[in-house]
Amino acid sequence: MAIPRRLHLGAFMRPVSIHTGAWRYPGAFPDANFNFGHLKRFAQTLERGKFDAFFMADHLAVLNMPVEALKRSHTVTSFEPFTLLSALAGATERIGLVATASTTFDAPFHIARRFASLDHISGGRAGWNIVTTSNPDAALNFGLDEHMDHGERYDRAREFYDVVTGLWDSFADDAFIRDQESGIYFDPEKMHVLDHKGEYLSVRGPLNIARPIQGWPVIVQAGASDAGRRLAAETAEMVFTAVTSLEAGRAFYADVKGRMEKIGRNRDHLKILPGALVVVGDSVQEAREKRALLDSLVHYDNAIASLSIALGMDASGFDPDGPLPDIPETNASKSGRERAIGLAKRDNLTVRQLAQRLGGYGGLSFVGTAETIADEMEEWLTTEGSDGFNLMFPYLPAGLDAFVEKVVPELQRRGIFRREYEGPTLRDHLGLPRPENRFFPRT
Repeated sequence: MAIPRRLHLGAFMRPVSIHTGAWRYPGAFPDANFNFGHLKRFAQTLERGKFDAFFMADHLAVLNMPVEALKRSHTVTSFEPFTLLSALAGATERIGLVATASTTFDAPFHIARRFASLDHISGGRAGWNIVTTSNPDAALNFGLDEHMDHGERYDRAREFYDVVTGLWDSFADDAFIRDQESGIYFDPEKMHVLDHKGEYLSVRGPLNIARPIQGWPVIVQAGASDAGRRLAAETAEMVFTAVTSLEAGRAFYADVKGRMEKIGRNRDHLKILPGALVVVGDSVQEAREKRALLDSLVHYDNAIASLSIALGMDASGFDPDGPLPDIPETNASKSGRERAIGLAKRDNLTVRQLAQRLGGYGGLSFVGTAETIADEMEEWLTTEGSDGFNLMFPYLPAGLDAFVEKVVPELQRRGIFRREYEGPTLRDHLGLPRPENRFFPRT
């Protein structure tokens, strides 16, 4: 008998809410993004709700929008991902801990060592979200006057992945003998020196930490451009995407899974989780009123700054009440630009309306009761629009509590979401195999 498909749920928690107005919502914790006590509570609530993972995005530039908008943003201050997730590893037992780390502005040895450490500290719950960093302002914080070209960033990322995973395979799983009687701590025959020399990177190795508990931390990817989809099909085990409709979700799902199969990868070894804002009410009308109040808390300065980031160019000079003008190609995120342009055309929005939509959150949303939200999620799952969702909460803590207390039991009642974790590791939660060590295969 075939096992029914079940949803996988991640929680996008940096910032704790993607919505610009979240920190101003009545009853919200305004300091939630930078308060460890609050973040620990959120992680424990998510674990009680049997979420697969706590996902922490990262940003490498503060000065990426005008100060008039920046002064209203709750994303200006937040914890460094590894520091926070290492602390949360000790405050939780099962939930996965996924961090973003840039292949453009960091070194492979650092990334490999940090994620291997997090995997050991957490008992096998780490995941690496591979990003190439689309924000050109980040380059200025790393001694660069210009951002690396989009295509070149992805070429470097592909080589970076090979180096990091090679470093994780530096030691066989049984390399560390620790024989006190003989005095032999490890077997040199079970250590591999990577000695990588490539187009972008030169790394000797080996890594100075034992192979991660999961073999490799789970590989996560979020790009939606053609280069991003190619990288996902070749390397990723979880994909966070920003599709805004079920039709677009099905197309993305078929494309990426199809690319996997063409290169010989098992399509079940990658989980596709669109980002989705969830607003829960006791009635659909109440949920809509909550969303309307939330959106009303976004100032226009924030809204136009968000539109500028999405388009990769300054939108402050556009006619607020006119249509979106033709937007040239830029070196910023291609998928973000295309989503904004597509949304404006689809809904015939003025610049002001588009900015307001994006300034709060312009992506996929589930706004309704536990039953209506479960209906929508089930349709996405059963029609191959996704394998689950990377959820964003409208405000904290109430928005998170409502989902865990009302929607999770409804999903469980339908048999499409777990009641207990399948095992101790993130790979167990996702049904992913443990990678073979490329240098020391099992015999």
